[in-house]
Amino acid sequence: MLAVGRKIKEAEHRIALIKSLQSSYDDTQALIELFQEFGENSLEKEIEEGLHDCEEKVEKAKIETLLSGKYDSFDAIVTLHSGAGGTEACDWTDMLWRMYQMYCVKNGWSVKVLDSLDGEEAGLKSITFEVSGENAYGFLKCEKGVHRLVRISPFDANARRHTSFASVEVMPKIEDKPDIEIKPEDLKIDTYRSSGAGGQHVNKTESAIRITHIPTGIVVACQNERSQLQNREVAMQMLYSKLVEMQEAKEMEEMASVRGEIKKIEWGSQIRSYVFCPYTLVKDHRTGYEEPNINWVMDGNIQEFINEYLKKTSGK
Repeated sequence: MLAVGRKIKEAEHRIALIKSLQSSYDDTQALIELFQEFGENSLEKEIEEGLHDCEEKVEKAKIETLLSGKYDSFDAIVTLHSGAGGTEACDWTDMLWRMYQMYCVKNGWSVKVLDSLDGEEAGLKSITFEVSGENAYGFLKCEKGVHRLVRISPFDANARRHTSFASVEVMPKIEDKPDIEIKPEDLKIDTYRSSGAGGQHVNKTESAIRITHIPTGIVVACQNERSQLQNREVAMQMLYSKLVEMQEAKEMEEMASVRGEIKKIEWGSQIRSYVFCPYTLVKDHRTGYEEPNINWVMDGNIQEFINEYLKKTSGK
């Protein structure tokens, strides 16, 4: 039933996009005909705006045709991990968390925190959050990898330049149980006290759950639901999703090895640099796409980076 409902939702989204494009085209065409008939110069600005609107919608439709993966239309589960660099790296992870929140808002997606671990002095050591919205996984999967920050550290009394790293993991949220067998004896389940806000039960009962899948070493955790049972259900769903995502990654690597013009996707590879000093620049190392307005990017404007990556990996 979930699969059927998702397919209906996907079809409705495509129909709405086509109708919106058709409406913009018809309105602009009507303005052009009026201008040709009456020569009203006041219509020129409206025509330009209409043409620009049509171009944007056509480009959006083109990009969505590149989302052909099996799980691209699914919701996403994203995990950010701080790398080497101590407090500076934790602060960088927090900055990325803010960037992705703003990106999700721009797309009309909802965000729900599943698990988080604060840094010792500032920022975040790690955070896992669920993103719900049209094609959330299809777009956010393009952010997998290591993100590099170069800046004058606000935590350094000598104002020296520091380089910090944070990794981004993305997996589809699998609602239908996939054809994957998880044996109870392969699981190590730990309970612990929740560390975040969430009601009177927090820090009083061991409601948080951490599950380790022994054969693969995958670790998933959830602490933000109201009961241990709910946290366990969410954690198991995350485990299924992670296992499915590993399968998809393997398929992508096999495909990339056949299509020699596309570089092999490596886990943990550095995909993007964000330089605040001595100049400002955000550069994607996979595509070569650059944006000098780094503050604009940090405010969630990363769609062009994602679009360029989708075009490159599609071969178009």
